[in-house]
Amino acid sequence: MENTMSKSRIWVAKLMSGIVILLMILDSMSKFYKPTSVVEGTLALGYSEHHLLVIGILGFLSALLYALPRSSILGAVLLTGYFGGAIATHIRLDNPLFTHTLFPVYLAILAWGGIWLRDAKLREVFPCKECESAKEK
Repeated sequence: MENTMSKSRIWVAKLMSGIVILLMILDSMSKFYKPTSVVEGTLALGYSEHHLLVIGILGFLSALLYALPRSSILGAVLLTGYFGGAIATHIRLDNPLFTHTLFPVYLAILAWGGIWLRDAKLREVFPCKECESAKEK
């Protein structure tokens, strides 16, 4: 981790990651408690009610691993797979593109962006060419 990381960069990274963690924990908890709207939504997506527990556990564990600094990259990989399933489900149902189908993409961008801002090793693997050229000027 870089010693020169600005406070604003840290806060932006924490905010990005926090949004993902909060939404995933809330989503998972709703699958455990099974309010009527969640059950109806799950059925509308083509899944049975008994799938809620498995989906909730997978989402919760992925978010938990993502929230822990030592396993955040593993958590992000698992969340990416989870989000891929959500995207496939929405494509299969011809749901609206920007509000339903791409919502998991927005979350994945936040998840990976939060880690990228915090982790110098990840920035080495996925460098930002514009960022480097701006530093040179």
